[in-house]
Amino acid sequence: MEPADFDYAPLRQIGWPWAGPAGDPAWQALAATHPGARPARVSEQHRTGYVLADAPDAGFRAESPPEWQRRPVFKADGVPLHERAAVGDWVLHDGRRILALLPRRSAIKRAAAGEHYQQQVIAANVDTAFVVCGLDADFNPRRIERYLLLVGGGGVEPVVVLTKADRDGADAEAALAALADLRAQGVTVLALNAKDPDAVSALMPWLGPGRTAVLVGSSGAGKSTLTNSLLGEQRMKTAEVRGHDSRGRHTTTHRALIALPSGACLVDTPGMRELKPTGEEELADGGFADIEALAAQCRFNDCQHRNEPGCAVRAAIEAGDLDGARVANYLKLRDEVAGAADRLATRLAQKSDARVQNKALRKRLDEKYPRR
Repeated sequence: MEPADFDYAPLRQIGWPWAGPAGDPAWQALAATHPGARPARVSEQHRTGYVLADAPDAGFRAESPPEWQRRPVFKADGVPLHERAAVGDWVLHDGRRILALLPRRSAIKRAAAGEHYQQQVIAANVDTAFVVCGLDADFNPRRIERYLLLVGGGGVEPVVVLTKADRDGADAEAALAALADLRAQGVTVLALNAKDPDAVSALMPWLGPGRTAVLVGSSGAGKSTLTNSLLGEQRMKTAEVRGHDSRGRHTTTHRALIALPSGACLVDTPGMRELKPTGEEELADGGFADIEALAAQCRFNDCQHRNEPGCAVRAAIEAGDLDGARVANYLKLRDEVAGAADRLATRLAQKSDARVQNKALRKRLDEKYPRR
């Protein structure tokens, strides 16, 4: 089947971004490499394989390529985790197995847990990330800033959604005031009752036909409740949070792409305990553009904003123009991003060395055992 002969209308209902094969040269080249293959979108990712969709609510299972099933190692021919398909990705398949990963428009990533440096894709090809946080003990401005750092680093627009505005004791005005610095930099912050469809309709400007959004936030923040309200039905399992700390119980166990009645797609994700930067982020993307601008005014270019003379950042804190806790989080994230960047540079150098060594080994083998 040639790309031009394929019916793209059902795919456009789940976010297909191109008008046709000529819309992206890389997609056109991949389609030519795999004649007869068909495009689909990853709607679920499991350890044993994937669920793909080629129309709204039309999922089918597919195996991953053999090279994706091997654990990534530090060698030139390995396939790192972030180069394998994730929920939201577009792929080519033959009805049974994924054949190729199509180019991504965006990707939200984090550093994966473990001894070796790896990146993990949370969601791909998304336009908006709803950073969900409950107006209970879950509310944490510092964690929201960390989410914004990862989201912005992936080229995705963030919208902070404060849920549980209907709860007794919820103080939406105080929470909005606590996030005033983010709002001043153009980050949209909404407080709403996730169980009220009318209140949730405030998210509709980001959920038009063909758009894709992802819900990120801790367990129990109300992501699945939001999804149900947007769907107009109780499809996603929900549960009460623990009373002493408002933490959830992981009712969502895997990432899933869901078609909404509005024509948009929504990726619901499990709560994430670890949000480690990859080293590719810019601190301004975490809502720290104002601090970065002040840092440029410090007397010393390598100012650490701790006790150095002529520090514009410390001066702003002392004048009451900057929140000291927010600056402390900025410094913490700055050090984490720098450390991750060093690990990334080491990883790339190891991969480059392995590629050179593998090439030299193949040359020696060819010389010793010439092909006939």
